[in-house]
Amino acid sequence: MTLSADHTVEALRAAGEPTRLRVLSLLAGEELSVMELSRILDQSQPRVSRHLKLMTDAGLIERFPDGARVFYRLTSDAPARRLIDTVLDVLDGAAGEADDRRLEEVRRDREVAAGAYFERIAPQWDRIRSLYVCETAVEAAILRAAGDGPFERVVDLGTGSGRMLTLLGRKAKMSLGLDLSHNMLNIARANVTKAGLDRVELRHGDIFSTRLPERSADLVLVHQVLHYLADPAAAVAEAARLVSPGGRLLIVDFAPHALEHLREEHQHRRLGFADAEMRRWLGEAGLTASAPIALPPDTDGLTVVIWTAERAAEAGARVA
Repeated sequence: MTLSADHTVEALRAAGEPTRLRVLSLLAGEELSVMELSRILDQSQPRVSRHLKLMTDAGLIERFPDGARVFYRLTSDAPARRLIDTVLDVLDGAAGEADDRRLEEVRRDREVAAGAYFERIAPQWDRIRSLYVCETAVEAAILRAAGDGPFERVVDLGTGSGRMLTLLGRKAKMSLGLDLSHNMLNIARANVTKAGLDRVELRHGDIFSTRLPERSADLVLVHQVLHYLADPAAAVAEAARLVSPGGRLLIVDFAPHALEHLREEHQHRRLGFADAEMRRWLGEAGLTASAPIALPPDTDGLTVVIWTAERAAEAGARVA
């Protein structure tokens, strides 16, 4: 696929301004909200919004509301993305150093707030997680979606209290849980020991860069993690990278909602995920998604969704 001459000229005009080039460079790293872009660019929100509208109209970036906030990311259109990449490749990298420093400050502030939150709520994590929908129903659905096993290797990214490891550990020859919170990992160790599981490894690790071998797990779980992340698509890509041929990825998170208080009270960055968005990320990561399982709450609250995706088995391989 290619861009028409008119579309190419329109896109180049939209990109051809210093602030807009800075925005494209920033969004090449991760999706950002209008407020974050305003802070990094050191410009007023109305001025930044005008630049963003022009680039959205030209098809260079995508706008997506998330509750009361609006986030932006580079377009998913392949020809337009190639044009952006070409433009950014010829830019002088030194020109964006100040923006990169301010972006790092934004990331650091996010990480400090999130880290403090998780260390503080670790002992109550399972109780907080179960506020939204009956956890018994969610776990029963997870067991059905995971399949009967047995599994050679289960990997749980953002393992928290280790609940997914204790739920599925007896079906696995080996299980591994990663988390950035040392306090969470200590609780997970205690829970795994209490469950009598001895083939479980717990590591301090980053969901964006797990350092685990490619295609090394036949079941990968990302349970109630993505809504905390600045770049959920990158986390899905990393989780998918770990899925072996014939293996499966389970993502458990929320359907879109409008409970803004969860941002401040519980550090939620995204207020749920649309099925189309999740399916696109899974497809781009090389997996085939199944129909999602939606679990509405018993009363007013959040709907939990389980997305399941698989990597095609290699020819002649046996699938467990």
